[in-house]
Amino acid sequence: MDYTMIQEASNYIKNKVATMPELGLVLGSGLGVLAEEINEPVVIPYNEIPHFPESTVSGHKGQLVIGNLEGKTVLAMQGRFHFYEGYTMQQVTFPIRVMKELGINSIIVTNAAGGINESFQPGDLMIITDHINNMGTSPLIGPNDEAMGARFPDMSTAYDKEYINYAIKTAEMLNINVQRGVYVGNTGPAYETPAEVRMLRIWGGDAVGMSTVPEVMVANHAKMRVLGISCISNMAAGILDQPLTHDEVMETTDKVKQDFLQLVKRIIQSLPMN
Repeated sequence: MDYTMIQEASNYIKNKVATMPELGLVLGSGLGVLAEEINEPVVIPYNEIPHFPESTVSGHKGQLVIGNLEGKTVLAMQGRFHFYEGYTMQQVTFPIRVMKELGINSIIVTNAAGGINESFQPGDLMIITDHINNMGTSPLIGPNDEAMGARFPDMSTAYDKEYINYAIKTAEMLNINVQRGVYVGNTGPAYETPAEVRMLRIWGGDAVGMSTVPEVMVANHAKMRVLGISCISNMAAGILDQPLTHDEVMETTDKVKQDFLQLVKRIIQSLPMN
């Protein structure tokens, strides 16, 4: 990734805001509602930002929302980019590089995911403890700029342990039942077959989706702290005898939005930022 492109996008955003954001939010399918809670928002459509891709998926508005949320200045991606949209891994993760350039060192990444763990049910929120990259590629392939991160970054704590514990304690305090588990990143855009879901369960996957892993890999490369939260929007193929649709994903995320909003807002309120 050309550092000049990152600088140009970062400078464009800096010129739009009075206060620099300290926390990044990546909001997945149906979860962009959190950005509506931001006070005194500065809204920047992706197509106005130099070198930013555009979001093409239903449920992704395609804009940055910057402002105050629970006492912190946040930058929220209301809609993300996916490898299956035809973007390169570098384009998919470009916003994470821009966040780092803006001085953001912590991010909360959210997604809608299919439940692999048969003890889960649609509407559950899952704190991501680890991931499996089943996308067949990596956003870190290619020349490495040592100024952006190490050639061989450590992924043993890709999801910050302190943040995981804090999120679980916050959920307990709010009496919100949360799961915890391993997220598997597939390319999509087709949903998995029942045989693939059985394979992913054997691997140790608890939920499966088509995002998150590239952003988290780049965030770790850039030495950013990460908290990941999945909304289990449906059970993966073969668990329930019904077809999978994106409409179902959107319906489920809408039903759990109050728990999602309450949990994430309280987490943001006192999340350790150092």
